[in-house]
Parts: sequence; C-alpha cells; structure tokens
Amino acid sequence: MPHTMDFSGYDPGPFYDEMFEAPGLPRPGCRMLYEKIISLPPREILARQAAAEQALYDMGITFTVYGHEDGTEKIFPFDIVPRIIAAAEWDSLERGLAQRIRALNLFIGDVYGKGRIMADGVVPRSVVESSSGYFKECQGLAPPRGVWCHITGTDLVRDTSGRFLVLEDNLRCPSGVSYVLANRRILKRAFPQLFETIDIRSVDDYPPLLLDMLHSIVPSGASRPTAALLTPGVFNSAYFEHTFLAQQAGIELVEGRDLVVADGYVHMRTTRGLKRVDVLYRRVGEDFLDPTVFRPDSLLGVPGIMEVYKAGRVAMANAPGTGVADDKVVYAYVPEMIRYYLGEEPILHNVETFLCWEEKQRRHVLANLDTMVVKAAAESGGYGMLVGPAATPGEREAFAAKIEANPRNYIAQPTVGLSRTPVIVDDHFEGRHVDLRPYVLYGEDIRVIPGGLTRVALKKGSLVVNSSQGGGSKDTWVLGRA
Repeated sequence: MPHTMDFSGYDPGPFYDEMFEAPGLPRPGCRMLYEKIISLPPREILARQAAAEQALYDMGITFTVYGHEDGTEKIFPFDIVPRIIAAAEWDSLERGLAQRIRALNLFIGDVYGKGRIMADGVVPRSVVESSSGYFKECQGLAPPRGVWCHITGTDLVRDTSGRFLVLEDNLRCPSGVSYVLANRRILKRAFPQLFETIDIRSVDDYPPLLLDMLHSIVPSGASRPTAALLTPGVFNSAYFEHTFLAQQAGIELVEGRDLVVADGYVHMRTTRGLKRVDVLYRRVGEDFLDPTVFRPDSLLGVPGIMEVYKAGRVAMANAPGTGVADDKVVYAYVPEMIRYYLGEEPILHNVETFLCWEEKQRRHVLANLDTMVVKAAAESGGYGMLVGPAATPGEREAFAAKIEANPRNYIAQPTVGLSRTPVIVDDHFEGRHVDLRPYVLYGEDIRVIPGGLTRVALKKGSLVVNSSQGGGSKDTWVLGRA
C-alpha cells in the first residue's frame, strides 16, 4: 500500500474534471476537500470507504437488476469522494430547471387540453400521439392547480468545456432521490469536520418538502388529509426507495390490493376498517393504474380510481398522462416548448439530438453510428441503447436494422465526453465519468433540491452511469452562496 493517496498520479485527462482545473490544482470550491483527503493516511481513507459501504448494507440500500445471473438484489455502489458544485453554477442550473419544468407542465396540459402546440405545428401531432407515454384516456383531465409533473428528475451532463447540458427528462416515476438522502447521511459520518467548516446546502428537508407538495394538491374539504405512496410491491426495482420515502415523509405505503373505491372515494383497508386516502404519490405506471380504464390484466392498480380522480376526490402525483413528456423524442422539442409557452430562450440546452423518424436525420445517424449514442424513446436504465464508439461492427449493424424497422422509436446523440471525477480504485484515485440528476418538486411553487444524484460509470472508460449497467453514486455538495 502506498504511503499516501495524494492525487499525485491522478490524470484529469482531456475531459472536464469536477475536482481539478489541472493536474495537482484543485478547483477553488474543492480545495478544503482536497486538503482533507491528502492529510489522511491511505489506510484511513480506505477504512472510511469500507465503513460507508457497510453502512449501505446496514441501511438495506438496494436496487433490483432484472435477469442478472448473480441474483437480483444489489447494493448500490458508492464512492466517498463527493462531487462539488459552486454556488453561482448551481443558481444558474436552478433557474434553468425551473424554466424547463414550467414549460413541460404547460405542454402536458396542452396535449390533454386544446392541443395548441400541435395545431401550430411546433410539435408534430404524430410524434405526440405515437408516444407510448401518451394516453388518450387522459384527455380533459384537470389536475389540482394545473400541475401535472409534481416530481421530476432531469438528467444533466457536462461536456468537455464544462457546460451543463440536459440529457433527458424523467417525469413518469423518477427514482433515485432516496440515494441522495442516504449518501448525505453516510458522508456526514465519513467527513464530519468538513460539514462543520464548509457551507454545504442541505438536502435533508426533501421528505417534508415532498409532504408539503402532496398536501398542496389535496382535494378541497379534506381537513386532515391522508397521503400514501402507491407502490407496485416488493418485486419492483425501486421498492427500497418506496419504503424509505414513505417512512421519511410520514405517509402510508400501499399497494393496489390495499386500496378500494367506495362511496365515490379511494380508501385503504386497515385493521379498523376503511380509511379515506386523499392524495397518492404514484409509483405505478399509468397503464397499470386502473384496469377498468387502461390495461385490464393489471393487478397493481385500483379499479375505478380514474373516475374518482376525474371527480376531484383524490389527487395523484405525478398526474396520469405525464409520461408523454418523458418520451426521448418529445425531449428534442423542449427548447421550442420554452420559446412557445414562456417566450424565453432556454437557460439550459439539450444535447444535440437527431430524430430517426425524419429521413434526412436518420440517414445521417446510420452513416455515423460509430460516433453516436442511440436510445430507444421509452426505455430507461441504460437499456435499449447503443454506444456506437464502444460497439462492434456487428452490434452497430444489428442496431441499424432496429432503427430502420421502427425509426419513430429512436433518437441519436453525438457521444458527449462526460465530465469526470476522482473515485477510489484499489489503493489510488482514478477518473470516472459522471452525470447528475437533480430533483424538482412542483406544488404551490417549484423547488429544486440542491444537488441531486451524481451517478458514476465505475467501469473504466464507460459512459453508462446507470446502476443496472454497473454504475454507482456519489454525494453531491452544492456550496452555499459566498
């Protein structure tokens, strides 16, 4: 084991490095962290890393990898070196995210309302109505306060210049915020002195803010409202998060079989009889939500719940229908949505995106698959995608056939040289690529939680950060205003 882990052999490489401006030169906001790390003996650093990993086991922080040969339950890998974001930089991100969510919310309401943006030709009607997240059954819905997307996780990346770009929007049932809260708890144990000396914005108020948001959309007349988190159950990949958030926010955790529609309201079954539920934090997809409206074979939802929702006797977050704005093809039109609905220029820009349903763009994608990342419109978790530079000629040829067979289902983006940050690899530090998923709550107003989930591509050279594809996470520190 070396006598020191002082970053002396750490190479930031050609990418934007989150911690270093140049080899051996930490960014201003990272200097105190840098000095703390180099002051510790290697055994102490590795002991703190091991203690953090043990804490994850003890807390039961797991996720499910479907079809994995080594079993399904996995501990989410974690690296104790945090990612730091400066105050001024975060303030710009916060404004850009709020702007984006406001426009997306107006878009969803328009899609299920008058459809002006489609009639005016800004977003093609064929794109919207062919989306797997579009449900004609949601036409005419009127969610409380006109808010559809109450909880959003927007994925951001940095390019080699250090500029943040939006990679995609997650508005169906965005997951991962439980790891943000757990990571912060673990880092407070690993580096307690740093939290006393550095002004780091707190994320600990997310659970009460979530509860406040849920209460803000409660139907009128509910004096002592009951909120509950609707989970698909123990076999869902994010079940740990469902139980964690319900416990932290002080709300009920229910499955569809626990709920029943009676006397025009939604009730949960208890040992004392039925108890009315006024608002549901919905972690069940629309297609499984109500077998009398959507999929008749669903065993996860609640028969009749959509009628109660339409009558304004139960609220749901996110509102049914938000998945239309989760579509990766629809994502390409968000800058135009901002201009159309808000009359503003986007603060945050998309990654350059090619739409395979347009013939000219499709030809360009097929001719440049070796430089592109291609994604399926409705997939998540790193599934259904091709990382062209890392693929074999045979894999690219097979994927080209998929694109030709169903061009509406695919977008392509030039490979972005994602920013990197140091991670512990054995007894030294190496750079690994990262992204960032901030979480946004929209109730009476829009609240962006400072920081978010920094996901790390733990495989050397990999650009895929998803936990299901071998990724891990870090705590994200947003510095207070100077």
